[in-house]
Amino acid sequence: METVVLDVPAEFFELQYALDTFYFLVCGALVMWMAAGFSMLEAGLVRAKNTTEILTKNIVLYAIACTMYMIVGYSIMYDGNIFLTGITGDGVADEKTYAPSADFFFQVVFVATAMSIVSGAVAERMKLWAFALFAIVMTGFIYPMSGSWTWGAQPVFGMYSLGDLGFIDFAGSGIVHMAGAAAALAGVILLGARNGKYGPNGEARAIPGANLPLATLGTFVLWLGWFGFNGGSVLATASVGDANSVAVVFMNTNAAAAGGVIAALIVAKLMFGKADLTMVLNGCLAGLVAITAGPDTPTPLMATLIGAVGGVIVVFSILSLDKLKIDDPVGAISVHGVVGLWGLLAVPITNPEATITAQAIGAVTIFVWVFVASMIVWGLIKVIMGIRVTEEEEYQGVDIVECGMEAYPEFTNK
Repeated sequence: METVVLDVPAEFFELQYALDTFYFLVCGALVMWMAAGFSMLEAGLVRAKNTTEILTKNIVLYAIACTMYMIVGYSIMYDGNIFLTGITGDGVADEKTYAPSADFFFQVVFVATAMSIVSGAVAERMKLWAFALFAIVMTGFIYPMSGSWTWGAQPVFGMYSLGDLGFIDFAGSGIVHMAGAAAALAGVILLGARNGKYGPNGEARAIPGANLPLATLGTFVLWLGWFGFNGGSVLATASVGDANSVAVVFMNTNAAAAGGVIAALIVAKLMFGKADLTMVLNGCLAGLVAITAGPDTPTPLMATLIGAVGGVIVVFSILSLDKLKIDDPVGAISVHGVVGLWGLLAVPITNPEATITAQAIGAVTIFVWVFVASMIVWGLIKVIMGIRVTEEEEYQGVDIVECGMEAYPEFTNK
């Protein structure tokens, strides 16, 4: 049979490249918008006297992540591919310039997402500058190292390759979310609970957030941004196959979030007798985290169930951490850490290329590295400058102490 060779114009490949790159960048912008979602969610779930400081942390950590990942993080994660690109003299950049530029932009917003997870967990009692110092190390070294073993395809300290083991994490349930939660857990352990969080008998006391409408808005922003988070991880869209893959990922991401909301709502009603909005919001995020490791292979129904299991897990995890006196004001460790683990272990249910063993090894590798490295860094910062404000400053609110201004001055009692 004679082979037919099609004469495809070069312009076709240029157009395909342009469309893929544009899609990649738009998805990166959507993930960047998740920074606003985390800011609003966390600002809504903390007390009014701590709102300005947590907003400051969120915008500062994003700037630090962008800078540190550019200086050193990207080269660590991708084996010495130092990000130094520019435009040629005639104003035209070739493919070798644009390709790493698009990839860097998409990757750096993931780094910022991991660090955003830490922000909420240590809220209301951590020193701003201690947090910023940790952000430098987390985004410039700790995260890129674990990323180099996964998406960077490098062996773990020269011993074994997670990719060769068959570890699969499509968009980062473990690589991004569990890593951020591991860093947060280390910080929370050294930081201790907020004053008044636990009673004399060890019982957990509710400390309501100041602005639930804002927290709900933040959750919707995150839900929207997650389409870029998962959809962009397809990496292309300018072919029939890639376009279909993107559609499946979008559909399953949305389904999992819905499943998480419904499941958390039902569990909260059964346990508390009320529709607890904060649990519902965390159920939504749990569903999104759960599907992130493998949104490309489930059916919509299976994606809904994976998200629903995440919604159930997050309620019990939040209650369990409270019993252990691990004070996480926004539930970030449960949402991103515990459910992130579930997301990794759920991949083999719908993806025959994944195995429980490989997923477990990958999860343990990521968690142990980030937790131990973070514990060391937090410990050093604690010795050098301290990580917690004084009891008096905590009572007054870190807005005034750290930022010199209040988010809601008209409503603050003088």
